[in-house]
Amino acid sequence: MNETVMITGASAGIGEGMARVFASRGADLVVTARRLERLEALQAEIEARHPGRRVVPLRMDVTDHDRVFEAFEQAVAATGRLDRVVVNAGLGKGSRVGAGRFSGNRDTALTNFVGGIAQCEAAMRVFYAQGHGHLVVVSSVVAARGMPGPMNVYAASKVALAHLAEGIRSDVEARGVPISVTTIRPGYIDSDMHARTGRRHRLLVDAEVGHRALVDAIERGGRNLYVPRWPWTAFAWGLRHLPLAVTRRIV
Repeated sequence: MNETVMITGASAGIGEGMARVFASRGADLVVTARRLERLEALQAEIEARHPGRRVVPLRMDVTDHDRVFEAFEQAVAATGRLDRVVVNAGLGKGSRVGAGRFSGNRDTALTNFVGGIAQCEAAMRVFYAQGHGHLVVVSSVVAARGMPGPMNVYAASKVALAHLAEGIRSDVEARGVPISVTTIRPGYIDSDMHARTGRRHRLLVDAEVGHRALVDAIERGGRNLYVPRWPWTAFAWGLRHLPLAVTRRIV
């Protein structure tokens, strides 16, 4: 692999895990998050483990939209090009609508969707200027349908993000430019975010297995990919088609 991959939300969870896998396969990295110290620790780890690999850490809060565009400009200035951008930064602290915790739902929507728009806009500006690139948008398996309880707004934001990616894909195809757009829909992969829910889903995938599967899917390319493919493709089908009374029990 001889490419530069930018991953947002790379200070923990699947973003951090994907960074390690991409580096092990020969990619140089730009990693962004709010916690610069975590990114710098990741940089030191990867560059020590893989001599010759370059990691550029940049502090970026996706709700600070001006900073998003500045960070992408810094990334290009530092590396010369971005071959892939993985729009991964996200938040999952929502509550059941009507539970009186609007601020958490608002923050989730602003981070996941409005922040996602800013990242996609910044990435596509770079790709159109370069004439090539691969935009990867991380949605979720729960975007298959409206979800109950604490996932009300989280799932809705991930649906919106998937639709945004599809619209960008349509524009790219109409223009006939060599830019690809992939929507990744991870299932339940062990992570800090999942741990904070206080639940351990019976189909939870081990972190390392999930991270490798995510990078495999990104490298394989395609439009809409459930990761890992099994059991999450079947799980998403069930979410879409089973009665709500059943889906409430399986999520």
